[in-house]
Amino acid sequence: MADPMKIRASAKDGITEVKILMSHEMETGQRKDSSGNLVPAHFITEITAEHNGRQVLAGQFGTAISKNPYLAFKFKGGAKGDKLAVSWVDSKGDKRTDEVQIA
Repeated sequence: MADPMKIRASAKDGITEVKILMSHEMETGQRKDSSGNLVPAHFITEITAEHNGRQVLAGQFGTAISKNPYLAFKFKGGAKGDKLAVSWVDSKGDKRTDEVQIA
């Protein structure tokens, strides 16, 4: 399982700003190791964010996303103390979900 995501969420004037740093290798499947063999593809394919059970973000990633991707977005609603859950699924079926309280 990957390391926990670093998530920051803050609400101001009815808008919640979210910043996420995901720990993931994001291998494209095109890089070669020291022996000249291709390193198998392994990357995040889907990401979702839910505020109090309501989906506020859904996205798809591909091989062009860098190692340890950073994502920032805003949504209407959210108050201090509300929960925000961020989840991803990768190309090998691994999953990660982390929660944070909005500040």
